[in-house]
Amino acid sequence: MATIQIVNQVITTDLKHRLNLESLASLLTNIEYNPEQFPGLVMRIRDPKSSALLFSSGKVVCTGTKHINDAKKSILEIIRFLNNAKVEIKIKPVLKIQNIVGSGSVGFKLDLNELALTLHNTEYEPQQFPGLIYKIKNPFHASFLLFSNGKIVCTGTKSETEMNSCVKKLTKNLKKVI
Repeated sequence: MATIQIVNQVITTDLKHRLNLESLASLLTNIEYNPEQFPGLVMRIRDPKSSALLFSSGKVVCTGTKHINDAKKSILEIIRFLNNAKVEIKIKPVLKIQNIVGSGSVGFKLDLNELALTLHNTEYEPQQFPGLIYKIKNPFHASFLLFSNGKIVCTGTKSETEMNSCVKKLTKNLKKVI
């Protein structure tokens, strides 16, 4: 029986307020800002442990949380920081899940060479990377990394329900081949 758990989410929001990133970067030590290399400001949040990219447009990308409630707490922590920096955020941010990453196991060993030859939508170059990439497009889009020991990583879904549906489809497709 396949099992999978969320290990990371990518969540976005728009604060509807322009941000002076250079000014903000000078305020805290948990911030990285190098506009020559990347146009966003990187903010590390301790509790809940996460990272956020802040852009001058007011858009925010939050990563590193496993639950939407932790992402909400991270965004509220960013707003608290901005308010303390005299940047008044007056809206209640709307969070949108862009991607969920899950990690788990199908519960049995996999012959990656056989799967690469049998399944459609696969990429496997063992000299480059020890896992097989398998893409599922229906009913939801997901990409899986499959390893010979049965471990899997799923990315590309936007909810836990989508992820679980894709894992069921993966398991069904694998059992057809084995």
